[in-house]
Amino acid sequence: MKLDILAFGAHPDDVELGAAATIAKEVSLGKKVGIVDLTRGELGTRGSAELRDKEAAKAAEILGASVRENLAFADGFFTNDKKHQLEVIKMIRKYKPEIVLCNAIDDRHIDHPKGSKLVSDACFLSGLLKIETELDGKKQEKWRPKLVYHYIQWKNIEPDFVVDVSGFIEKKIDAVMAYSSQFYDPNSKEPETPITSKNFTDSIVYRARDLGRLVGSEYAEGFTVERYIAVENLSKII
Repeated sequence: MKLDILAFGAHPDDVELGAAATIAKEVSLGKKVGIVDLTRGELGTRGSAELRDKEAAKAAEILGASVRENLAFADGFFTNDKKHQLEVIKMIRKYKPEIVLCNAIDDRHIDHPKGSKLVSDACFLSGLLKIETELDGKKQEKWRPKLVYHYIQWKNIEPDFVVDVSGFIEKKIDAVMAYSSQFYDPNSKEPETPITSKNFTDSIVYRARDLGRLVGSEYAEGFTVERYIAVENLSKII
């Protein structure tokens, strides 16, 4: 299956928090989108890896993702080395996306910038002919995505561009809250974390609303880039 967009996240729920509204919009436009989680989030304070597997599947269904896979790297301890790069390369070559979305370049959780650099490096390496990979016993062809975009997470990183996601914020909230073990629940008896407060849940909307305000729309999601974005002409910019 060839995908238009492949979104990577260090943990299940990273993609939803960073880019769910954008993904939902792209799916509505007929694009095929897949999600790959690097870890199962097994070190999370709340829930379990098994529960997060189920939550991730539900969130993917809400967003209309064509596929979701998990590479089961070690939460908190995976590294940006040859072993891990090759596994990410296999996913890139398997799905041949034109666009890759990945974690924030800098963030509170150490796995986020690690995952960001790992995926970005793998996108480049995936285009090298002399790096050989096999999947299900078959040799894979080289493939390099045309574009790599980094979504924004905990830190208020200044975006290089934003996507107008007006009309899709509700679907983003639904996808995020599919991870019922992870976010605000006034009846929960489990330990509190930085993402379990009502303020954090509310921030999903008010941060998107603020980015929207800055560009004259109702809601927006921001992304950063590693190289210039070219436009065909000035009228293509909204």
